Amino acid sequence: MKNSKNWLTIAFAVVFLASCGAGQKNGDSQDQDTTTSVAEDSGWISLFDGQTTNGWHTYLRDTVTAAWTAQNGELRFNPDVPHEQRGDIVTDGEYENFELELEWQISSGGNSGIIFGVHEVPEYSATYQTGIEMQVLDNIDAGDNKIENHLAGTLYDMIGSAEVSQPKAVGEWNKARIRKNNGQITLWLNDVQTADVTIGTPEWEEVLNASKFKDWEGFAKYPKGRIALQDHGDVVAYRNIRIKEL
Repeated sequence: MKNSKNWLTIAFAVVFLASCGAGQKNGDSQDQDTTTSVAEDSGWISLFDGQTTNGWHTYLRDTVTAAWTAQNGELRFNPDVPHEQRGDIVTDGEYENFELELEWQISSGGNSGIIFGVHEVPEYSATYQTGIEMQVLDNIDAGDNKIENHLAGTLYDMIGSAEVSQPKAVGEWNKARIRKNNGQITLWLNDVQTADVTIGTPEWEEVLNASKFKDWEGFAKYPKGRIALQDHGDVVAYRNIRIKEL
């Protein structure tokens, strides 16, 4: 009789602990679901699934050419492929007012860029003819490191300085953030603001007229456009690309 009571006590304890464990797992699951729901409700949309190039195409082409591949959660550019298989890639979608976040990693001496407001028509052979660029650069060894507003994180050839351009060492990941809302453009690199200007203002006209884009017919003329990742001939990788429309 005594043994029976002991077995009943043990059985009860096992059931009780199992129940507690199940409750804890269910609680964890519920918390996770809540977090996911909050993330979805925040309005952020992923532009890269980490495994494919879905949602992108090479500029003025229907698909992504061989130079760009999805591997290890990265969109990576390989400049060693034949020239006809290269080129900037752009989003299938167009965006006007948005906040964009992504991470980039550049090779030694490398140069690339994040270009937005790209108007994709045959009349313009390159993304930078219409789009505005946030520079991606190895500030130490890249050839384009002699001008302050050509450094990493700057509004390329328009606004930026060595003081605010603080990229991490080659091989490390940098966090870029671009906010464009009703013509106001604000850039951050690694949480440091690198530029802030509004299209059409006297400040914009001043920096535009001092840039190489002064007489470019289509530059920054299209409020809505695609987002491009630039083929500048150097190995570069991007990851964790997401956007929130404003």
